[in-house]
Amino acid sequence: MLITGAGKRLGREIALTLARGGWNVAVHHRQSVAEAQQTAADCDALSCRPGSAAPFCADLGDEASVRSLLPAVVAHFGRVDAVVNNASLFEHDSAQSFGFAAMDQHLHTNTGAAILLAQALHAHLQDSGRDGAVVNLLDQKLWNQNPDFFSYTLSKAALEAANTMLALALAPRVRVVGVAPGLTLTSHLLSDEKFQALHRQSPLGRSSTPEDVAATVAFALTNRSITGTTLLVDGGQHLMRFERDFSLM
Repeated sequence: MLITGAGKRLGREIALTLARGGWNVAVHHRQSVAEAQQTAADCDALSCRPGSAAPFCADLGDEASVRSLLPAVVAHFGRVDAVVNNASLFEHDSAQSFGFAAMDQHLHTNTGAAILLAQALHAHLQDSGRDGAVVNLLDQKLWNQNPDFFSYTLSKAALEAANTMLALALAPRVRVVGVAPGLTLTSHLLSDEKFQALHRQSPLGRSSTPEDVAATVAFALTNRSITGTTLLVDGGQHLMRFERDFSLM
């Protein structure tokens, strides 16, 4: 199991949840070396199987680095059965500030890397005869759009479209499922009070927690009847109209 961006935040929670479920975990990181090492150590402890987790470094914005990632995981563990594309570049731009450079960065990291890893998993599994799964982390804002974080949103919309195409192209060997959280974790852009207030803005009175999202990823990985669709885990936030991104409200 390879999880991108698994050293901290949501990726770490997904890694810990899957380790509890018995998966070997490849903890991908780019710069968060210490955090990835700690996540791997914690996954080892949870699984009670020394060597069941290890960190792997790759720059998801660089094609050669992405292409070398899954073979490195296979060389270490002997096999890979699933990929969770969790890592995302999330930098602000708008329709007014949009440019090719920002679009390229987001598309390479958030879309292209996920497709290449799905491609690599399919090739690996074709040779082995086993089936596998790819889970792509998306965003509820694709169903409730606003113009903030323009290039990021474009890259996630492209990945959501790729879900469908990959599910068709890689079947029956590989299933491809999207998981779209709502507001899940705070950031430096939100105070704790503001985060809590925004988290409550949903039909259910709460958005997603890291535990909710990780549990949904685990479900998507193990339910062999799901492919080519997206599970929204957001307390219904996608049903409400938000004029701005949460971080700018």
